[in-house]
Amino acid sequence: MNPTIRNLDLSLLLLRLGVGLVMSMWTADKFINPAHSGAVLENFYGLPALGPGVFVVLGVVQALIVLLFVTGTLRGFSYAAVLLMHGASTLSSWKQYLDGFDNLLFFAAWPMLAACITLFLLRTHDRLLSVDAMRQSRKPTA
Repeated sequence: MNPTIRNLDLSLLLLRLGVGLVMSMWTADKFINPAHSGAVLENFYGLPALGPGVFVVLGVVQALIVLLFVTGTLRGFSYAAVLLMHGASTLSSWKQYLDGFDNLLFFAAWPMLAACITLFLLRTHDRLLSVDAMRQSRKPTA
């Protein structure tokens, strides 16, 4: 195999797993600490806090999307969904960027957003340990 292609495959897999790890932690937070999720919704999105049951439902939906994303399944949908979720999160934190040196950790969202965009744009090339790529390679050629 061409070393460039092997490097691209490994790079995209590592980006997918890294983004998936962060998204998994955000998902787990909805189950483990729904009050925190409510505070985030209120403080960053300006929406009223919802009951814990709502966060369980949101957590289940997000967990399914993250599972699809991490496994490279339904790449068009799952990569776009993760990009939209993280994009909304990054942009909703705009006030934190105004006091940048008091909120340095918020700036980590930008490289992750770049990773999400990269994965979405290169989703058809993200083949290593990807369910979609495995399915495609098994299709009979005409």
